[in-house]
Amino acid sequence: MTYKRILLKLSGEALMGPGQYGLDPSTVERIALEVRSVVRIGVQLCIVIGGGNIFRGVSGTAQGMEQATADYIGMLATVMNALALQGVLEQHGVVTRVLSAIRMESVCEPYIRRRAIRHMEKGRVVICAAGTGNPFFTTDTAAALRASETGCDALFKGTQVDGVYSADPKLDRDAVRYDRLTYLDVLSRDLKVMDASAISLARENRIPILVFSLQTSGALADIVAGNGTYTLIAEGD
Repeated sequence: MTYKRILLKLSGEALMGPGQYGLDPSTVERIALEVRSVVRIGVQLCIVIGGGNIFRGVSGTAQGMEQATADYIGMLATVMNALALQGVLEQHGVVTRVLSAIRMESVCEPYIRRRAIRHMEKGRVVICAAGTGNPFFTTDTAAALRASETGCDALFKGTQVDGVYSADPKLDRDAVRYDRLTYLDVLSRDLKVMDASAISLARENRIPILVFSLQTSGALADIVAGNGTYTLIAEGD
């Protein structure tokens, strides 16, 4: 294996499937099977999940809601997604723990760094919910933070396309796909793969970011094994 411990960043929208909101059961199950495939080969896995399929803080503020309030609602949406993914994973025999940055012991464990690491060492999938637990920070930033805290070898960002493009390839037929970028490339070209604070945090802690398509069956396991199609974001060397 190229990577022993990885963090997988999933957007809430990735769980919608063909729908406009909420959870698509077949899509959640497909993602769960992708996760199971890498756990079975011995990869330690942490997942950070978004909540945009249920509530987006940006849309809340656009309607006049205070940003901090909207962000907290979004954090609660990530907990709902985490519990749903946990349920499907455990149906397929993958032992999973949900750790929330907002304490709610009735439904999940509080996020404690050493506890998260220990769960992964025991072969359990850790799903980190509620972002960083603070408003004004995205789940992209939470992913970079958790990857840094738990000593992950890489951050895997699952998207709708097979890497980073110069523009949205669904809208621009001339969009150029990149095989490799530096952190500074992403920041200077304002590529919208992750927000600037997440890229900067990954750069400071030298955590490579691999952007790949969640739509391709077996893509996650292929990349972990050193194959597959993706864009690598790392230092220039």
